[in-house]
Amino acid sequence: MSASELAAAVREALAVDANEFRSRARTEAEQLKSEVKEGTFDNTQALVGLELELYAVDARTDALRRMPRGLLGLIGFEKELGLHNAEMQTTPLPLTTYGLDAQEKEIQAHIAPAIEKTAAEDIQLVSDGMWTVPPTGETATEYLTDAIEHDGVRIATNMSDAVRYHAMANSGYPAGCQLEAPHVSLDAETVMPESLITSIQPHYQVSHAPDIAEYFSYALRVAAPLLAVGVNSPFFPPDLYDDAPDDEIVSDAHMENRVHVFESVLNPPSEAEQAPKVCFPPEFETVDEAIDDIADDNCIVPVDVPELDRFDDSFRHFRHKHGSYWRWVRPVFDARSRSSANARIEFRPLPAQPTVRDCIAFEAVFAGLMESLPRREHPIAQLSWEDAERNFYAAVEDGLQADLSWITVDGEETTAIDEICGECFEFARDGLELRGLSTDEARRYIRPLRERLDRRMTPARWKHDHARGSVEAGVPLPEAIWGMQAEYIDRQAETLVEGCFTDWL
Repeated sequence: MSASELAAAVREALAVDANEFRSRARTEAEQLKSEVKEGTFDNTQALVGLELELYAVDARTDALRRMPRGLLGLIGFEKELGLHNAEMQTTPLPLTTYGLDAQEKEIQAHIAPAIEKTAAEDIQLVSDGMWTVPPTGETATEYLTDAIEHDGVRIATNMSDAVRYHAMANSGYPAGCQLEAPHVSLDAETVMPESLITSIQPHYQVSHAPDIAEYFSYALRVAAPLLAVGVNSPFFPPDLYDDAPDDEIVSDAHMENRVHVFESVLNPPSEAEQAPKVCFPPEFETVDEAIDDIADDNCIVPVDVPELDRFDDSFRHFRHKHGSYWRWVRPVFDARSRSSANARIEFRPLPAQPTVRDCIAFEAVFAGLMESLPRREHPIAQLSWEDAERNFYAAVEDGLQADLSWITVDGEETTAIDEICGECFEFARDGLELRGLSTDEARRYIRPLRERLDRRMTPARWKHDHARGSVEAGVPLPEAIWGMQAEYIDRQAETLVEGCFTDWL
């Protein structure tokens, strides 16, 4: 799409009557509530799915690479925010031994040939929480802020040509379009800085849609321990750091800066009237409250959504609104057809992981917890929402070294990370066994994460130790970060498809 065509499409999107859009979405929310009450979104069994994002680097230099659009389609991946991104989604499948095995095989079946095809272009696909080496001949600042203005529309040069991405920076919504993290600050005119980060997003589909509020409450309380085990973005590209001593930057690094990026780029500045959209979400007493929260959320780019011959065309404006409902955990109501209608929980705190097996481990553990905790009526439901939120941001800062609070199965309070995560793994095992997995099968899926806990080693801590050791040896911070990144990429090349992060240790 040319710049003039993209600018015209953005102007057309922004011309939609926002009040009319909100009215339609509100009406559709009431229709959705009726469908939920009638059982349309109920299912006989729980299903799981996974979204995962990667980025492209030069296979010889590790520098970020723009992914050729033709190559992206050839390898069966979808475009994401940045020209360097690639995304795939697994087919939703039952939470069973066969379903989880098929999820893993599907990802491997996509990634293995993609690696082969991209290698012919000297491109390597990387699964990582944040890239740190900018394209050759550019700084990260230049890549993230480069933009042009065409007929009054700001267009980010390195952003995919999806209209909604560019419309965000040209709407009345006051997105911060900035980076705020320890020793990092950057101002931009578009949301392009968000393309620094990549993630995985497990989905868990509930059997009885009206019960989603209960599952959601448990998902909020396990967000911190799962994130603590999964952190993977302690460092930014070096040129984004403010002028500060290298050892101070390393010492103050947070383990999951991806959270800071998403929040500071897409949320309004703190002095704005609008509430933040990227946040730890409220909990809901009923499914109606969950639907209302989506319907009441501020939509950045209202559009006149066309009918697509889907069952959920009857609430297509509500569905569009959900696209910018950026909570770290969020309910989803999806219905391409009446028979496939489902209510599910999308778990969004996790960064992209070093290997496919690590990704599947998180999918299995999250799903197992969703199966077990409500059924066993685990007392963690009594943990206050305020403590769950505090836990979440503590995990962002310190990973497995975070000071988390928890209520054990015996109703006792604890802050011991071994007990907190250990109990999560045990109830995940229980949940998987409830779905028919044997004890050995369940433990096989959980093992990659339990070994991280036992060794007190996450991908972020591995990166941090690597860079800190270099800085302590007198290596300048940029070289220390890029040396760490080169080692990460080299090790992942050997383990991405069939290995595990703990193989690196």
